[in-house]
Amino acid sequence: MRSRSLKDEMVIDQAIVDRAGRILISRNTMLDAYHIASLIRMGVPGVYIREGEEEEQTDGGEIVIAPSVQREIEKQTVKDRAKVNLSESVKARVAEGIQYLYNDTVSESFTSTTRSITDDLMRAISDNDAIAVDISALKISDEYTFKHSVDVATMAMIVGKKHGLSGQEVYELGISGLLHDVGKSRIPNEILNKAGKLTDDEFMMMKQHSLFGYQILKEKEDLSNPIKLGVLQHHEKMNAKGYPMGVAFGKINLFARIISIADIYDALVTERPYKKPFSPRDAVEMIMSLTEELDIDVMRSFLESVILYPVGTDVELSTGERARVIGNNSQYVLRPKVIGLKSGKTYDLSEIENASIIIL
Repeated sequence: MRSRSLKDEMVIDQAIVDRAGRILISRNTMLDAYHIASLIRMGVPGVYIREGEEEEQTDGGEIVIAPSVQREIEKQTVKDRAKVNLSESVKARVAEGIQYLYNDTVSESFTSTTRSITDDLMRAISDNDAIAVDISALKISDEYTFKHSVDVATMAMIVGKKHGLSGQEVYELGISGLLHDVGKSRIPNEILNKAGKLTDDEFMMMKQHSLFGYQILKEKEDLSNPIKLGVLQHHEKMNAKGYPMGVAFGKINLFARIISIADIYDALVTERPYKKPFSPRDAVEMIMSLTEELDIDVMRSFLESVILYPVGTDVELSTGERARVIGNNSQYVLRPKVIGLKSGKTYDLSEIENASIIIL
């Protein structure tokens, strides 16, 4: 159907992809006015629209992999870069510590507890020389604020390491990441956990959390200024359209620029009362679209630090074939090397000849 003839609530029966293979509109998306305007603006002349119900899968069972394909998978598999691994005992200790911090921000042991948690995270990174993070493997607690704080701290430390920060800077960045939302301890729970849309007044209150966090930390002389600025500025944007101060690139601390990306990514992939989680791929694509808001150099370090498709993961290709990931390329996080489970054919999705093939 021609793009100019589309109507709200039609369901698109194809993925709209840019030249880099990024999905702009996913198949089976119910279109709205924004989608339709975007298609017209991009010059897409027409799209396939689904009529009736989507066909059910008829095979339903697992794919039987031929021995020759299995041998090829084993032959070509390249292990992922070393990833952060937190033991169950460390997760339990960290979960308990982070809850203590957020529940008692004036405790005399506030800083020592923060450093103890960061020591655990730093040790987990150092023990296997981790240079990557698999977000699906990070689950500290079912309570969002605590899980999110540790996820952001861990990702920020890995990104900071990739970005060239010293060991001490990575350590302090971890502290800042752990505490980046500590100001939410001053936000009423009915606002924090509201399932519906916030009112203007509630949203203004929520936007104060980074300032509240800075106020909690500013008198703690045993925490460095970069740590405090990371907490204060993690919602500032390169184009000066962030908060709480609306400052631009040159006045935003590096810790804040790193935490900002980890914060956005983890928020996108985490389920909340008011939203469903985005897939890691969709979250990365959204991060990549924020070039006016985020530090491009830090974004590059982030993209080279996150593993979206761990080796051994089975994925569906846009060709309709199921495939297994056998290798990742840190330069092309969305386009790993895969082998078709039925055909046994190898597709290096980072190569130009496979540019039209994407992972759905």
